[in-house]
Amino acid sequence: MKHIQLRSGQTLVIREAQKEDVSLILEYINKVCTESDNLTFGEGEFGITPEKEAEVIEEIAKSDNQLMICAFIKDKLVGQLFFRAGSRPRIRHSGEFGITVLKEYWGMGIGKELLSYLIAWAKETQIIRKINLRVRNDNHNAIGLYKKMGFAAEGIITREFFINGEFYSSIHMGIEIN
Repeated sequence: MKHIQLRSGQTLVIREAQKEDVSLILEYINKVCTESDNLTFGEGEFGITPEKEAEVIEEIAKSDNQLMICAFIKDKLVGQLFFRAGSRPRIRHSGEFGITVLKEYWGMGIGKELLSYLIAWAKETQIIRKINLRVRNDNHNAIGLYKKMGFAAEGIITREFFINGEFYSSIHMGIEIN
């Protein structure tokens, strides 16, 4: 668990997700997916039952190369990061993450703190050697944050997203962990 003083003066608490968080997490996801078209799923598309989410959290907690963290301000879930690495020996050192922050908390440094936590955790594992992500090519704020955190663009995938009848490309980015 980590406590961070934000620029706003509020205290952000970042901790690993727990089974008891399931309903809170699903409620959060159902809200955050309505606030942005930058996610890989939209409203009503997440499709995970509370039972399945509890299984995922339990599986991650037992894993040495996966992470799900939640960010809270005054017991309100305001951000989340999910990192999943490969299960086979040749790819268990590498994985991809997804990150979300409630829109009313954008620009407060929460995404940066979640990424900092992920990178520090990856270094501590002595397993994770590569963190990957994909971001819509027109999500300039996120791309700027990722670059500031040390991620480099590694390629573009055209037509990766199809949202409201329109195609969008994604930029694949990564950071090597030493």
